[in-house]
This record gives sequence, structure tokens and C-alpha cells, in this order.
Amino acid sequence: MKHKNWTVCCLKTVVLLIALAWVAVASVWAERLCDVRNYGAKGDGVTKDTLALQKAIDGCAQQGGGVVRLAGGTFLTAPIELKSRITLEVAADATLLGSQDVADYPETVALREKALMPLIRANNAESITIRGGGVIDGAGKPWWDAVYSRRAPTNFTAARRPRLVLLDHCKHVLIENITLQNSASWQLVPYYCDDVTVRNARILAPARSANTDGIDPFSSTHVTISHVLIDTGDDNIAIKSGQPGSDGPDAPTTDVTIEDCVFLHGHGMSIGSEIAGGVQRVKATKIRFKDTTQGVRVKSGRDRGGDIGDFEFSDIVMENVKLPIQITAYYPRMPQNDTAQPVTRLTPRFHDIRIRNLTATGAQQAASIISIPESPLTTLVLDNVKIDAKRGMQVGNATIAAHNLEVTAAEGETYTLLPNAKIERK
Repeated sequence: MKHKNWTVCCLKTVVLLIALAWVAVASVWAERLCDVRNYGAKGDGVTKDTLALQKAIDGCAQQGGGVVRLAGGTFLTAPIELKSRITLEVAADATLLGSQDVADYPETVALREKALMPLIRANNAESITIRGGGVIDGAGKPWWDAVYSRRAPTNFTAARRPRLVLLDHCKHVLIENITLQNSASWQLVPYYCDDVTVRNARILAPARSANTDGIDPFSSTHVTISHVLIDTGDDNIAIKSGQPGSDGPDAPTTDVTIEDCVFLHGHGMSIGSEIAGGVQRVKATKIRFKDTTQGVRVKSGRDRGGDIGDFEFSDIVMENVKLPIQITAYYPRMPQNDTAQPVTRLTPRFHDIRIRNLTATGAQQAASIISIPESPLTTLVLDNVKIDAKRGMQVGNATIAAHNLEVTAAEGETYTLLPNAKIERK
């Protein structure tokens, strides 16, 4: 019996020692700091610190991960790549500034299309964090100017300008307490990612800045966006899943939660338009919109649709939003005349959309809800929705279940029902 007790005691001791060893290893990783200045970074806003930044990231990753810190300066850089278990910490007194030299952004393939290298990227990585209270600035003005002047047609599309942060096939991503701004194109893109959290952040660009979407989850799952202020020149958020005309297969974006956010200039809380893989289970709640062009926006087309539904938008306040509710299967524009077409893999199929407790004032048009004749929208609920607008609500190829729906139109008809449209009062 004594021998047995002694054996048990030894086993317990071994288990305890192993546990303590793991704690020690974890503690070392958590405390490992790779200051970019120790790798040669100048932080003077003039010298390109690209090589020093990448050496710091690679060196930290080779030791098992840690914190790559930028502090006390402006760190000018061409594209850099994050690795697994790396925290990129841009301190409150620091800016990571993108180079404006087009030659610094080589051609690549991203999101299954020809593109330019993003400023910050990660591929097949996990446990990535971006934080620190500072600023990551894409310095995108030259690209916006070229778009508006049409001087550089090859750089006109969003893909042909560098995105700010592109995370490709990554897991366990945290982005918090940071400002992302002035990207030449889309600002933050989780592509085929799982477990992404964005919180307590700001995403900024001038109202006139081409394609500067705030956050674009693309074929990603379990995405949470909270306490984020987004003020941009395009979609504040755009949930995506597949390119127009895609041959497939395309994974859907699923299980997305957006809460306690503020959207200023921009094109609203969008789902689409590139959603060939479909989008399911999106919940957006406690959002304030001011001066955006759209509010709640679901957009697709016959060349880019899929299974699109199980959405809930709730507790939303809008001020001076031009079009508070837009649901369209005719993106980018509706033809004057249309008839039903054959249903294909890319036919948009809108379903199970619920909008509750929405108040909007100062709108130009209350709502535009128009699906296509071969795929009408039959499960849209508007519950406690109050909109004050210059013009009323337009509905086509859709049936709305309305409870306590109040639309005030200063001009024209309050409700315009196009073919195959119905509003059922509950």
C-alpha cells in the first residue's frame, strides 16, 4: 500500500512539473517583445523600414511568437507579412505608414483575381493580433486621385490598388484598439478566415475615396465586430463570399455579429454584392448611422448570388441616411424592363430577413426592396420600423410582413408596389 501511495505521489509530482513547465513557456511567449528598432527600424517617416519590420516579425515568429512593437515614430513601409502567434502592436505614439511608391506593391493573386500586394498580409496563419492604440495608414490618396481622374485605368478597380490588411485563410484573429485609415482600396479583409474579432477600433477614410470599404468579411465564419466607428468612402461593412461570374466552389460567410457600432459617411451595413457562395446567419444590432448613403443594405445580382438569408437587423437609429433600407437583386442597377430568367447556381435567393426597431429621419427615399421575378423575396419582416423621408417605399417581387410599420413621405405615394409585390399588415 505504501508503494502504491508513493507511486501516485510521484505521478502527481510529474504532472505538476509538466504543468508548471507549460506555464513557464506560455509566460515566456507572452512576455517576448521584439522592438522593431532593435532590428534597424528608424521610425522617421522618411526611411523605408520594410526590411527591419519583416526581420522583427520573422525573428519573433521563429522563437514561437510574441509582440512586434512599433513605438515613438512613423514607420514607412512597403508590404509586410504577419506570421502565426504574432501580435503587431502599434503604440499610441506610432504610425505604420504605407509607401506611396507603386513599385513597392507587386502584382499578385488575391481573392481569386489579379491584384496588388496588400500593405499587411497573413496567409494560413493563426493567433494573430493587431492592437496598440496607434494608426495604420495606407496613404491612399494618389490612388484615389488616379481613379477620379481616370489617369490610371489599370488601377481603377479595387483589386488593382493595394488593400490595407488582408488575412487569407487565417484562424483566431483579434484586431482591437487600433485605427486603420486611408487605404487605397478595401481596408480590412478577412478572407476564408475563422474566429475573427474586431473591437474598440476606428476605420477611417475621406467621404470621397474610392472603394475604401471598412471591413469586408469574405467567405469567413464566426466574425464579431463591436464598438467600431467606421467613416469611409464606400461600404462601412460589406459581407462577401464569391466573385461575380464565379465558377465555384465558393464558401459562404456565416455567423457574423455586428453590435454597438457607429457608421458615419459610407454606403452602409451591406451584405454583398459579391456573394456567389451565399451568406447566412448575420445579426446586426445597436448601430447608429449618420450621413451614410444607405443603411441596411442587401445587394446581389444574377451573376453573383446564392443562398442569402437568416439576417436580423435590430435597434437601429439613422440620421440623414439617403436610403435607410435597400434590398436589391439587381445590383448594380435595375433595368427598365425585365422578365423571369432561368434559375442558375448564381441566382440570388433572398430569404428570412428581419428588421426590428429601426428609426430613420431625414431620408431621401424610405426603402427600395426589389427582388427578381424568378426568385421573389417572400420572408421579409418589418417590425416597429419608422421612417421619415422625402419619398416613400418601393417594393417589387417581394412580400413584406409588416407590424407597426410607419412611413412618412413628403412627396408622392407612400408605398409604390411594382409587379408581384405585397405588404401584409399583421
